Amino acid sequence: MTTATDNRQASLRNAILALALGAFAVGTSEFSAMGLLPYFAFDLGISDPQAGHVISAYALGVVVGAPITSMLGAKLPRRRYLSALMAFYGVMNLLAAVMPDLMSLTVMRFLAGLPHGGFLGVAMLYAADALPAGQRARGAAQVMLGLTVANTVGVPLAGVLGQSIGWRWGFALPGVLALMSAWLILRVAPRVGGNPDARPLDELQALRNPKVLWMLAVSAIGFGGLFAVYAFLTAAILATTQAPGWAIPLTLAMFGLGGTLGTWAAGRVTGSVGPIRAAYASFAAMAITQAFASYAVGSWHLMVLSSFLLAAGAGLVIPLQTRLMDVAGNAQNMAAAMNHAAFNAANALGPFLAGLALAAGWGWRSSGLVGIALTVAGAVILTLAVRHERATPETASYAK
Repeated sequence: MTTATDNRQASLRNAILALALGAFAVGTSEFSAMGLLPYFAFDLGISDPQAGHVISAYALGVVVGAPITSMLGAKLPRRRYLSALMAFYGVMNLLAAVMPDLMSLTVMRFLAGLPHGGFLGVAMLYAADALPAGQRARGAAQVMLGLTVANTVGVPLAGVLGQSIGWRWGFALPGVLALMSAWLILRVAPRVGGNPDARPLDELQALRNPKVLWMLAVSAIGFGGLFAVYAFLTAAILATTQAPGWAIPLTLAMFGLGGTLGTWAAGRVTGSVGPIRAAYASFAAMAITQAFASYAVGSWHLMVLSSFLLAAGAGLVIPLQTRLMDVAGNAQNMAAAMNHAAFNAANALGPFLAGLALAAGWGWRSSGLVGIALTVAGAVILTLAVRHERATPETASYAK
């Protein structure tokens, strides 16, 4: 006989799947833009560094949109909030697919970035709150798996479409998926969460919490290393090797496979050793894999392998998101959204610095060196955060 508990568990599983589909759409849109960079650069008659501004505009949209959407959605049930964000995301991606020039494409990508942080952050909270306290990291990881699976399936598919029938389909595909997710969230997600008496400005309290601010700084700097390398990986393969056409979709798929395994592992490591130790482990893995990526330039076989290793070692989002859940207090939505904003600040910073290195003539290996520098800087900031908290008696439980 089906019990009420069984029905609730089935409902939550379906809701998490709907949210993971939204994360899949977000991952496909965000990362396919990097893989499609050489194609829309050629079509629009611009250089690769100029095309990188399209990626940075999306990241800037995430940074701007995270606090705005958190305040606007403070009173809404999470189900309606998440569905509305996905619907907007879908429309903006479809509009990006028909823009005729660099300026209009950049604007549409900025607008598409606005709901990114609010959706992923609150979706991870929703999934984490649905599971027992000791499994919160696993719940967050289940939603993030949608993002990483996107790199295994969605991004390579967008790459194939970009190569065969045009880069615009790489933006249209996630637009359609986002609209499907918005509809499914309304259909299957339980009507829970939200506070009609909430005051939107209260969400800003997260930005006055030093624990939250330290973690956001770690995200914004430390994760830039991954994006510094990945943003120009396909361009480096095309420029330095004689790789066959299918090597680009394979590279993107390997990145997605590595990210899926890395996210799965990060959820379990975080649950076992705590978010701070797990974050240090992620930083060590990221530095090693970025060094290998720099070494691999010129050999498309090794560059494909480096794509897998880069993503497999980059599970940093899980321990940092878990830590934010523990310290954000009543401003959970804002802290969760701002974490993804911080990651996308890294997404803007990494390609920007790597683009400067390329423009200065330092060669394609320089993106890996930029990546290592940012990763080390992130680990240093984390160490400073731990020391700061240990020096404050009432928050000495931080370094766990």
